[in-house]
Amino acid sequence: MKAMVLKAPNTPFEMREVPDPEAFAGEAVARVITCGSGLTIQHIKAGRISAPFPRIIGHEISGEIVAVGAGVRGLAEGDAVTAYYYLNCGHCRWCLANLEPLCPNSGGNVGRDCDGGYAEYVKLPAHLFIRLPQGLDIAKHAAEIGVVTDALATPYKVLSRARIKAGETVAVFGAGGGVGIHQVMMAKWARARVIAVDRAPRKFDACRKAGAEEVVDASEGRVAEALLDLTKGEGVDVVVDYVSSTETLEAGAKALGRRGRLVTLGGAGEPFSASALEMLLKEQELLGSRYVTRREILETLDLVARGELWPLVTDIRPLSEAEALHERVERGEVIGRAALRIA
Repeated sequence: MKAMVLKAPNTPFEMREVPDPEAFAGEAVARVITCGSGLTIQHIKAGRISAPFPRIIGHEISGEIVAVGAGVRGLAEGDAVTAYYYLNCGHCRWCLANLEPLCPNSGGNVGRDCDGGYAEYVKLPAHLFIRLPQGLDIAKHAAEIGVVTDALATPYKVLSRARIKAGETVAVFGAGGGVGIHQVMMAKWARARVIAVDRAPRKFDACRKAGAEEVVDASEGRVAEALLDLTKGEGVDVVVDYVSSTETLEAGAKALGRRGRLVTLGGAGEPFSASALEMLLKEQELLGSRYVTRREILETLDLVARGELWPLVTDIRPLSEAEALHERVERGEVIGRAALRIA
């Protein structure tokens, strides 16, 4: 099969012919139709996230099952599927409780610790494949369906993790990014008032179209002050931080109102300071949110199948243009998400 291979971090992709994967016991193989090209896998390519090389990256997969190994139930040849990102075990107490991101037996990530979707076929433990619900046309919308598992499902989880309610004010830091702009959509769908915070004013129009009522230019500094001004000094109910630098986390904490919740989702993951007195007096909460559960992916796919939400994918290219596409991702030029078409 053809595959885009990274032989080392911070090197160009190489198109290679590699052996077709074979499904052994408990495994399945899918023909890949599209694979999303997000910032997480660009971090792997650029060497900011470690991975064993050579590696075929990519985890936002849409495809069709072509082979199943012995003992596999619930999957059959011809099933339209996407894939779960974490290599969870599927049988520990956390997996059985539908809290797969907390699996202590995790083997890492698809496209990082095993080969992923930048190839004509991908082999995974069968329980990582997720059959698509009726109403999703993978032939017409493969790229959009593939990115749901990350770009939309992650913001969907935040709704419950932060207990976002209709009428609350939600500030999204990194709102112009590939997941951030979908968080704007998701918070608007939940009938919240959304404020988009980003350093790239060129992305503000897209944030407004996605549902932001106001925008804050973080490059000017004074983000906390701007959010307090927009809320007439009351502070925001929820800050969702997809940047998670010391600067953004501290600004987000200062901008919280009474019973405010700050959610950090990866990003830089830097340490920060917050006022324990403010947390006490205003009963504020600092929360972490780590990827999504299988159930949350299924629920998000159902929302998309019903037409309540739709992923924003603005750049779809053939596999041969992976390098050019990743250059755009690295420069932050993609609005929403990008994807490669494999089949």
